[in-house]
Amino acid sequence: MTATTTPYSELKAPTAARRLLTAPTTGPLAALLLACAFFSFSSDQFLTGGNFSLIVQQVMVVGTLAIGQTLIILTAGIDLSCGAVMAFGSIVIAKTAAEGSVPPLVAIALGLAVCGGFGLLNGFLVQKIPLPPFIVTLGMLNVAFALTHIYSAEQTVTSLPGPLTALGETFPMGHTDITYGSLVTIALFLLLAYALSSTGWGRHVYALGNSAEAARLNGIRTSRLTIGIYTVAGLLYGVAALLLISRTGVGDPQAGQTDNLDSITAVVLGGTSLFGGRGSVLGTFIGVLIVGVFRNGLQLMGVASIYQTLITGVLVILAVTVDQISRKKAR
Repeated sequence: MTATTTPYSELKAPTAARRLLTAPTTGPLAALLLACAFFSFSSDQFLTGGNFSLIVQQVMVVGTLAIGQTLIILTAGIDLSCGAVMAFGSIVIAKTAAEGSVPPLVAIALGLAVCGGFGLLNGFLVQKIPLPPFIVTLGMLNVAFALTHIYSAEQTVTSLPGPLTALGETFPMGHTDITYGSLVTIALFLLLAYALSSTGWGRHVYALGNSAEAARLNGIRTSRLTIGIYTVAGLLYGVAALLLISRTGVGDPQAGQTDNLDSITAVVLGGTSLFGGRGSVLGTFIGVLIVGVFRNGLQLMGVASIYQTLITGVLVILAVTVDQISRKKAR
């Protein structure tokens, strides 16, 4: 018996429909559309421009954190400190500006620098010592949390100057009011999506996540790249701190205590693998919207917040299970 082979001319490239069905973002997008359809039938208030604007406003802070979290998870790392770092950055911005010691724009720059410094330190410890990202960022979470409460003296900072809350202001689009902060978040998603998909830096990020050693052997400066990724993530946490202030109008030392977990939830729901090397910022954007839609829709239905947390937890477990199954099939 002789083995038969398929002639080369009969081999067909995957069709556009097949590529679409197997894309990592297809599942999350389908889940988002199904959720929107369900809640639109459950509440007359859900399918309105004002409500969708509210959803985006509610997720813009966590969404910005999730962009940085995506970059780190793509390298097979994780950042448990992002919410605490953001909270510290927001207190630095709010307190330095409210006390009048520096102009508002300088206060914003200081907050961004502080958050970027945390990211730089995280990257240095992960790459140069080296220590596991989980341990480094868990420790940094406690450091940032403590510094936030020490620097703020447990007091909420109020009476903030206008430039700090400007991104919370709205402008009309049709019959819907849109906040400037929402546009900033969407712009950051587009910018990082382009950087990851269309630049050499983005290709290096994926290569690092797939195999750090293989990336190094191919000439990629993995040490510099890792530190740079954590630093960029830290700067994004600084932007999230400014968005937090613009949304709440105060510097709150209690803010961001669960935002680290919410950012990881959004990244996982968006199809990014916790094992690195696979995923996208576009998927994270869909994941952020899934979280926002579920919480908003359940709230409109009158479901208690504890059940919202329960459902979110179940969704995360399902997303990680799907990731594990797909990884096994790919082997």
